[in-house]
Amino acid sequence: MIGRMTVVAAVLAALVLAAPRVQAAAPQDPALNADLLHLALDWEHVKFQVEDKDLQEKQMAAVAQHAAEIAQRYHGRIEAQIWHGIIISEQASMASENGSPFKAMGFAKQARDILEKAEKVDPVTLDAGAPTSLGVLYYRVPGFPIGFGDKAKARQLLQEAVADAPNGLDANYFYGDFLFEQHEYAAAEKVLRHALTLPAHPDRPLWDKSRRLVIQELLTKIAAAGH
Repeated sequence: MIGRMTVVAAVLAALVLAAPRVQAAAPQDPALNADLLHLALDWEHVKFQVEDKDLQEKQMAAVAQHAAEIAQRYHGRIEAQIWHGIIISEQASMASENGSPFKAMGFAKQARDILEKAEKVDPVTLDAGAPTSLGVLYYRVPGFPIGFGDKAKARQLLQEAVADAPNGLDANYFYGDFLFEQHEYAAAEKVLRHALTLPAHPDRPLWDKSRRLVIQELLTKIAAAGH
């Protein structure tokens, strides 16, 4: 059991969840867009700028509570549901990194359930935010009997994401990362290089810069592998 929990912790700690562009799908709702941007910026601050793990978990829990309130306030708006799922996914990653694999798996399952409902309703909104985030969960969470991970399902979801959002930074990054993990280096490099050609997001510079740095690091690994 200890060995299994170590595997769970290691894999869940690798979760780096999708954080799609904030712009909502039509019809536009300025209040919703403003709330989601605020939520995204809070997520970025806690994820990238808070170093103490206990404090990071505590602050992300507060962000998750805010996300739940927004999802309730804008009931029926898929954009809010997707962000709620993304932030709970982040809680899974942080709980695992902080040595709580059981709590991490609970968060991962909760996020999966939220995102699956959103994906069935609208797989395109927020640069295919729902299938992108689901795909990440399915390829980074351990498979049966430890978790619900499923590489085939992850591939299907991420291919759906890049088809629906060919210019989505996260859709391309995570599909490229998935291909890299499957040792499909040539395909991964093609997707990742395309991601770097996409326009920057001036409203969210911290996320944009961090994502592009990770893509560059992944391309360096691909080059080191001889591809």
